[in-house]
Amino acid sequence: GGGGLDLAAGSAGGSPALSGGQSRRRKQPPRPADFKLQVIIIGSRGVGKTSLMERFTDDTFCEACKSTVGVDFKIKTVELRGKKIRLQIWDTAGQERFNSITSAYYRSAKGIILVYDITKKETFDDLPKWMKMIDKYASEDAELLLVGNKLDCEVDREITRQQGEKFAQQITGMRFCEASAKDNFNVDEIFLKLVDDILKKMPLDVIRNELSNSILSLQPEPEIPPELPPPRSHVRCC
Repeated sequence: GGGGLDLAAGSAGGSPALSGGQSRRRKQPPRPADFKLQVIIIGSRGVGKTSLMERFTDDTFCEACKSTVGVDFKIKTVELRGKKIRLQIWDTAGQERFNSITSAYYRSAKGIILVYDITKKETFDDLPKWMKMIDKYASEDAELLLVGNKLDCEVDREITRQQGEKFAQQITGMRFCEASAKDNFNVDEIFLKLVDDILKKMPLDVIRNELSNSILSLQPEPEIPPELPPPRSHVRCC
C-alpha cells in the first residue's frame, strides 16, 4: 500500500545494504542459569540486612536506609563449581509485627543468613528468638550463617568476636563471620561461601535434577510464597 519501509534505500546506487560475504553478527543470548537458589536474610531491625544485600547485588551502600516493610528481594547471578547460579535473595523485616509475613519465606530457602549488630547487644540477645523461627519454619537442610555486621564501628563494639563464635558453635552446621557492608568487608565471601556450602551438601543426582528443573522455572519471581509452611516438629537447637 505504499507505506512499507525500504530497507535498501540508504545504500548507494540501489545496491543491497548487506552484500557478498557481509552479514550482521548476531549477539549470542546469555547462557541461562543452571541453578536457582533462594537465600533469606533475617535478624533484628537496624542490623544492616538490606545494606548487606545491596552491597552484594549492586555494590552500593546507603548510610540511612529505610526499614524494610515486609519483604524485599534482589537477584544476582554468580558462577561457582562451573555452574551459573541465579540467587534470589530475600531481605526480611526485623520487626515482630511482620513475622507472620516473613516466616512464609523460610521453607523454600536453601540458605539463611542471621545478622546481628556488633555495636548493639540487644540484637545479639535476640538471636535465640530468630533461631526459634528457623527451627519452626525452615528446612532442616538449610545452610545457616551467623554474621556480626558493622565491623567498621569497631570502637563501639559491644559483642566480641568470641561471643559470636560461641553462639554459632552451639548450632549444628552454623558458620560464623564478621563483616562490614559499609566498608565492603567480607560481604561477597558471606554469600559465595554460603552458596558453596549449599552445593557441596547436595548429592549429585539431586543437583542434576534441580538443574534441569530450574532452567524451565525461570519465570518472573514470585512476590510471596503460595502458603505459610506448617511448623516443624524437630528443632535444631535448645
